[in-house]
Amino acid sequence: MTTKKIDTQTEQGNQIQVEVVYGVPHKQEIITISVKQGTTIAQAIDLSGIKSIFKEIDLTKHNVGIWNRSAKLTDVVNDLDRIEIYRPLIADPKEVRKRRAEKAKLEGRADKVTGGRVDPRRGKSD
Repeated sequence: MTTKKIDTQTEQGNQIQVEVVYGVPHKQEIITISVKQGTTIAQAIDLSGIKSIFKEIDLTKHNVGIWNRSAKLTDVVNDLDRIEIYRPLIADPKEVRKRRAEKAKLEGRADKVTGGRVDPRRGKSD
């Protein structure tokens, strides 16, 4: 994980600090930048230069958030906000869970009626 601090403005009046973060399994970046009050999320991401580090970032496909809460690119950042760029999901988590449960039923690791764990106290004839 790499942490960088970038001062994007030379004047210090009305400056706030924000972090822009993004990561892939083998590399993560946290970039702290100083921006003017009234800066939007999209502007802060551009000023951070994180898109030059991770070429795959496409803000039309990637969702963003502030402190793990979904946000819009047009939202204005506040002092000490952490802007997070989220990677798109590869698989639907509900669908993956459903397939895993079906497999457990077929292998006998789950009750065929309820889908829950097999109760070892129940007899085989039930």
